This record gives sequence, C-alpha cells and structure tokens, in this order.
Amino acid sequence: WDETHFGKMGSYYINRTFFFDVHPPLGKMLIGLAGYLSGYDGTFPFQKPGDRYEQHNYIGMRGVRLCRLLSNWLVVLCLSVQLLELSKSLPAALLTAFIVIFDTGCITLSQYILLDPILMFFLMGAVLSMVKCNSCADRPFSASWWFWLSLTGVSLAGAMGVKFVGLFVVLLVGLNTIYDLWDLLGNLSLSLVMFGKHLLARVLCLIVLPLALYTAMFAVHFAVLNRSGPGDGFFSSAFQSQLIGNNLHNVSVPE
Repeated sequence: WDETHFGKMGSYYINRTFFFDVHPPLGKMLIGLAGYLSGYDGTFPFQKPGDRYEQHNYIGMRGVRLCRLLSNWLVVLCLSVQLLELSKSLPAALLTAFIVIFDTGCITLSQYILLDPILMFFLMGAVLSMVKCNSCADRPFSASWWFWLSLTGVSLAGAMGVKFVGLFVVLLVGLNTIYDLWDLLGNLSLSLVMFGKHLLARVLCLIVLPLALYTAMFAVHFAVLNRSGPGDGFFSSAFQSQLIGNNLHNVSVPE
C-alpha cells in the first residue's frame, strides 16, 4: 500500500499537481526526481496495490536508481565507516556491513517506492557526521571539523525533511552537543570568548542551517506544485487562487 501512496506522490511532482500529505516533502520530491530522470512520465494511476506497471518506466522510482542506491551507500559509507570510527575494529565493521547487506528487511525496503531507505540514509548520515565531528575535537575550527559539523546539520535537515521521526536523531545530536558544550564549559583553560565561538558555531551549523534547508524544501515544494490537485481544499481561497486550473485561479480574493 505504501508504494502505491508514495508512487502517486512522485507522479504528482512530475505532473506538478498540488496535493496534501502528512509527511514533509523531501523524500517524495526525491522519488519524483528519480522517476523524472529515468524517463517516467507520471501517467500511471497508482490506484491500488498490486496493479501491473505494464509499459510504464517505474524502475527509476522503485529500487534500481534511488532506494537501492541509497541502501548501498547506507552500508558502505555510513555503517562500516561508523563502526570503524566507534570501535576501531575492521572485523566489527565488516561484520556489521554484512549483517545489513543480508538483512531481509533492508533488502525488501530497497526494492520498492518507499521513504524508509531515504530516511535511514539521512539518519545514519547524521550519526556518522556527529561521530566524525567528535573525533575532530582536538582540532576545533579546522576545515575537517567545520565540514563534519556542517554535514551533521545538512543530514538533520534531510532526516526531518523525509519524515518527522527524524526528530529523534535531532534529539540524539542535541544531547551530544549539550554534553560537548558542558565539557568545554568545565575546561578552565578555555576562555569564555572561545567558548562563545564554539557555541555560535553549533548554533549556526546545527540549528540555523537545518532550519534554513528545511524551509527551502517547502519553498521548492510549493514552487513545483503549481497546478490544481486533490489537496486544494485543505488550503485557503487566497492560496487556491494561485494554482493553475483551480476555479479561483487569478481571482481577487479579499484577505
């Protein structure tokens, strides 16, 4: 059922048809983009689970291009590198990678049009970036430190932009940041000015940057979906007047 739902959302993006959904837009936009780049024209109705795709080019949206690609990166870049960073053990990292590779759930999720592989990619990306940033604690404000701190913020925005359950990794990174700042505050050799720089860097990279990217996702969402669709009724008349094909399109609506 979920593939039918998210496949239809991807078709809406390709057709630029406005819709309403409970999830943030990033995952569905990526699904729509994968379908568009692979030649899918957005005409499959996605009426009920099990319908045959026939001649429709669904491969890009399904497993081969997007979900499976992200699942591969999840194993290679996130889990194995993260285990190497946390345990410093190559056998442990390889064992974890193989467990994920042959996990039935991961294999199944990577074959269909679902948000879960995209969400897991950003979740693990955020944890990996946080761990790598912690490993650069002895050289703060270096290029690598800024890179991993910024990438943590980007990954947080990605996780929140796919599903709201991404807020749990925001909580994890937040607790780690609080612990890190508390440890810095107790370092008597560190001046208050330097502590303020640490605090400002984390505010910029872990609060301002994710919020800016999260807002930008919705800006793209509303810019792309400029045609009337099944989600019109959830919004005001003033908003509906800006959708092409709506009965109120270009009508002057009082505030």
